[in-house]
Amino acid sequence: MRKLGILMVGTAMGLTAGFGLTHLANFTGPAQAAGSDTYRNLALFGDVFERIRSTYVTEPDEEKLIEAAINGMLSSLDPHSSYLNPKDFSDMRVQTRGEFGGLGIEVTMENELVKVISPMDGTPAAEAGVLAGDRIFKIDGENVRGLTLQQAVEKMRGPINTPITLTIERDGADAPIEVTIIRDVIKVRSVRFRVERENVGYIDINSFTEQTFAGLEDAITKIKTQVGPDKVKGYIIDLRLNPGGLLDQAVNVSDAFLDRGEIVSTRGRNESELRRYPARAGDLTDGKPVIVLINGGSASASEIVAGALQDHKRATILGTRSFGKGSVQTIIQLGGSGALRLTTALYYTPSNTSIQAKGITPDIKVEQPLPDELKGKLESAGESKLRGHITGQQEDDAGSGSAAYVPPDPKDDIQLNYALDLIEGIKTAQGLFPPDPSKGVPN
Repeated sequence: MRKLGILMVGTAMGLTAGFGLTHLANFTGPAQAAGSDTYRNLALFGDVFERIRSTYVTEPDEEKLIEAAINGMLSSLDPHSSYLNPKDFSDMRVQTRGEFGGLGIEVTMENELVKVISPMDGTPAAEAGVLAGDRIFKIDGENVRGLTLQQAVEKMRGPINTPITLTIERDGADAPIEVTIIRDVIKVRSVRFRVERENVGYIDINSFTEQTFAGLEDAITKIKTQVGPDKVKGYIIDLRLNPGGLLDQAVNVSDAFLDRGEIVSTRGRNESELRRYPARAGDLTDGKPVIVLINGGSASASEIVAGALQDHKRATILGTRSFGKGSVQTIIQLGGSGALRLTTALYYTPSNTSIQAKGITPDIKVEQPLPDELKGKLESAGESKLRGHITGQQEDDAGSGSAAYVPPDPKDDIQLNYALDLIEGIKTAQGLFPPDPSKGVPN
């Protein structure tokens, strides 16, 4: 089930919109020397900064001024390059690791209180007796009213083995309940799974963190155990609303379904920066049919997976056009002063196609209608609509992206049910079943 407006306690999910496709690196080499004109302009910048600092009508925060100037410089490049101050950098590392010190509850905001959507099994919150539907109105004695959801989440996360007291309203309870919980390491569930119609494995990948490939392996193993390896008819991989994540995890997830061939290549400013990522032998799904679901919320790492499986004809891509983010951001640590998130390459699918500002076009287009209350409010998402985006080689007037909506109840999910009908043979589509291995796959 997908839920809007939900945060995992302890994570930095506010960064998700900019998560993209990330390569982590420490830059230690010397920068190339700039020309004399550049240094004159830097002197001009210093002069402007000094005038603002000394004569602006109110005393400005110098640190914020410098941070704003850096962000202005980076935002002039493209929408995905930015400066991460030390706190943002720390939050980003928490998110990419996929684990954090916290309680283990999914929460949302309702009537100015933090409402528990569900506690995660085996976490401190679950063991302390926190229940779905509980309403948290005090955190360590401080009222929640007046806080944003993100602020409340930040108060609940923290170092492992430290205590926190929640004051809870619970339906049926005569008085508020106080629960003291000791924070522990919580692993974000970037992969969820279930069995549909008795013999179809449904795997929802909501982000690409360091935990994603391990979660996928676990999901496939448990589906085979539950259904029986020979009885599984196929798999549905749901990448809708997945904003991306780590490049190596996108490669590993793609590799799980491929035996050979190129998964993706990345190309930087210089020819020497070309990198190719090949598949290794071994298909975790034993060659069973695979359908990948995408929509306008499927970006970057999600598009690498969809593009690789589409080009190799290993999966049928179903849904609507993806976001179209075909760039790679490298995280460059700046000592103790945060980090740069800098666009350093574009990536290409196995057919040598850049999806930048174009997106992945599904093999089978199936639109998911918006409910009446969202019509006119939920805009179509896409890279091509972002101001200052890098122009794509295949970009056209149609642009990239589509609506990014998944209904919370699977019975209302037209795209999912269409995919289930395909795997069960109720509907037919050319290319659903994998090609004859003896004929090879494209390289």
